[in-house]
Amino acid sequence: MELLKQNLIVESDLQSFAGLVLESVGSCQGSVFSATRALLGLLEKLRTAGVAAGNPLPVTLSLSGQHLLVEWDNQSMPVARLSQVPPQAAVEHLHEHLQGATVMTDPDLLRQRNAEMMRHFEQVRARNEKELAALQQTLENGRVELRELLHQAETDPLTGLYNRRAFDARLVQMFRHIMRQRNSPLSLLLLDLDHFKQINDRFGHQFGDTYLNKMADVLRGIIREDVDYAFRFGGDEFAVVIYADYALACEKAQQALQMMEGRVSIGIATINAATPDDLAVDEFFRHADDALYQAKNRGRGRIVVQLCDALDSTVCTSFCSDQLLPDEYRV
Repeated sequence: MELLKQNLIVESDLQSFAGLVLESVGSCQGSVFSATRALLGLLEKLRTAGVAAGNPLPVTLSLSGQHLLVEWDNQSMPVARLSQVPPQAAVEHLHEHLQGATVMTDPDLLRQRNAEMMRHFEQVRARNEKELAALQQTLENGRVELRELLHQAETDPLTGLYNRRAFDARLVQMFRHIMRQRNSPLSLLLLDLDHFKQINDRFGHQFGDTYLNKMADVLRGIIREDVDYAFRFGGDEFAVVIYADYALACEKAQQALQMMEGRVSIGIATINAATPDDLAVDEFFRHADDALYQAKNRGRGRIVVQLCDALDSTVCTSFCSDQLLPDEYRV
């Protein structure tokens, strides 16, 4: 049976509780002398648990058979063994007495308790704020690390452009957005360096890597950062996805062709407001791939544009920068 439950905060609470324990031992006809020896050890345990440090520690004095026990923080300690079990009426009377004895009426003691509790709460608040700040920093470090890992997973290590994995994800995302919103044209440029294997074989792989990086720099120079995207598939294959109609896409392709000295074949596919609703992203890619094939099949070093709202293709070479898509280059 629970006789007394009390929060111990300051040293005076501990001393008061010890007095009530000894009083309970005497009331139950136990040995106060033996209980005093046990109580000395108990007080040290309670101080170690946080009493007198402003940390409220709930303790319970209970009667279990012939034993008086003190319990706290999932721990318990017997303080006295009684010669016999007290009568129920005596136990209930002791319980009421102990409850009344714990009512605090001393203003100075109440102020002391309040001050200790405020100090404890301030310590807890400061500790929690420190732990929260550390947790937020850990989360931020995790976010930075995750972004870096994702960037590495989507980046070609040689050129720094996005890789094929990133291309597949962003092309689908941008294609679906344009087909749903119909608020901008979208062009896909596929680029293939002409005779790159011969360049590698003749000048070596180090020169070949430099040549690939030159192509990457050219592509970075013709797109808008964080708006359009450039990719390297691997080998000598590159791609650009740009929010532009076929005329602007062809102009950008002309710039790339000229900066690469006419040694790149480029296929372009464009979707716009007139594109059929049932066009799939795979078909969009196939249009650009077909245009690239035509550019290579017609002698390389040229650009073929394929509109996804028509069946015909349009070819423009490095000589049509002033007049995009002139009649003489139409198929």
